[in-house]
Amino acid sequence: MKIPVLGLALALAVYAAFPLAEARAWGWLAVLVVVTGLIFAIYLSPRAVPAKYLVPGVLFLLAFQVVPVLYTAATAFTNYGDGHRGGKQEAITAIQSASVRQVPGSVEYTLSVALDGGGLKFLLLAADGKAYVGDGSGLQPLPDAEVTAGRITAANGFRLLNLGQATLRNDEILAFAVPTQGGAIRASGLTRAYTGQATRFYEAGCDCVTDRATGRQWFADENTGAFVAADGEHLAQGWKVNVGLANFARVITDSRIAGPFLKTLVWNLAFAVGSVLATFALGLLCALALNAKMRGRSWYRVLLVLPYAMPSFAMLLVWRDLFNQDFGLINRLTGLHVDWFGTPWTARLAVILVQLWLGYPYMFLVATGALQAIPREMGEAAAIDGATAWQRFRRVTLPLLLVALTPLLISSFAFNFNNFNAIYLTTEGAPFPPGNSSIGATDLLITYTYRLAFGGSGAQLGFAAAISVYIFAIVAIISVAGFRRSRKQEEVYS
Repeated sequence: MKIPVLGLALALAVYAAFPLAEARAWGWLAVLVVVTGLIFAIYLSPRAVPAKYLVPGVLFLLAFQVVPVLYTAATAFTNYGDGHRGGKQEAITAIQSASVRQVPGSVEYTLSVALDGGGLKFLLLAADGKAYVGDGSGLQPLPDAEVTAGRITAANGFRLLNLGQATLRNDEILAFAVPTQGGAIRASGLTRAYTGQATRFYEAGCDCVTDRATGRQWFADENTGAFVAADGEHLAQGWKVNVGLANFARVITDSRIAGPFLKTLVWNLAFAVGSVLATFALGLLCALALNAKMRGRSWYRVLLVLPYAMPSFAMLLVWRDLFNQDFGLINRLTGLHVDWFGTPWTARLAVILVQLWLGYPYMFLVATGALQAIPREMGEAAAIDGATAWQRFRRVTLPLLLVALTPLLISSFAFNFNNFNAIYLTTEGAPFPPGNSSIGATDLLITYTYRLAFGGSGAQLGFAAAISVYIFAIVAIISVAGFRRSRKQEEVYS
């Protein structure tokens, strides 16, 4: 198997090398070459036997854990987000293309919209019969186009959209621009396009953008990655720059963010701790009840594990309907008319109850295993010494359980601290305060970060990455403290 597997690894490396070289990502290409060489050196050598087993896990760890964490941390020091995704030249091109207007004498084309591996493309047929393909990089000849009834109907390597498919992407097509010298090609409807003239253009002498019609100027600000006018107005299109600790400081110093952030952090901690304690208490209670010999014990255990066996995302949607104020089963069975998701405290109680139902089977399973590992002789010896059932549980059973289960409780805390599904699929962070839809009463930091990164008001990926670093630090500190506490317990009860 060695030769075929190494051959597959080499084929994948060669396959990945071409796009890296085309993108001029020389650093990543060097990493690819080094890793491929390392794999061959280890597996073709009769020595380094431990490395043969360790290398795959280490490579996957680096690829799927370390690199994403480092990339997120690096992004936190930038203004990366909507309007700041590319370089300065790309911003200039976008500004000029967005200001394109049709003028008398503009060249017109018959438009066909197509897709390829790189996204949307304009297939253009000029009045002289020449065919072109246009994208964000410019206009290129299209010699192999098939023309029928005065429009391009097929082209090698492109999938043309019919009128219905193009209608569904109408806004994207109308916003699309193919840059040209002094302007851009824009769509006029779904079947026609024109070469328009830019009303705003970049001047290298002043490093500014000037509006031809009004004479207004916006000067480049390298600190914010944007073109700024004298009155402070920013153009929407900017570029990615390093902003240092600005994103981290914004969380603490901006009153519009610091207050809601701290409130969300407190609720986040309460939700994680409450979920762990509630699920552990119920799971342990069930495990203790079924630890004794009884008829049908196996069937009871199967029934208790059922919530854990079902897809959580589906169960969360079901629970959302169960808590519905008007037709939810909970209000109907209890005769109440509670708007569970309408007020902060009822919504928070609801999500903790949902998490209790979803999480206690896991605690039941691990507690059952830990109970069976505790020697019965220890409980019997305590009973002979006169200890009551409660004293035996508190002084013997529970401490021994915590020695085994504390690492699992810590991992459960970390999971619930970032339990995106539990909130987003039930309340979506609601209820929201009047006039502020950015952060709700049941939002966790992870759902708040998601809304910042992908919300309708515009993605702030750099700022969201900074909050992700805060989340990572908080969970890491609490986890380290918990593991230290766990080691002390092991020393006491070992």
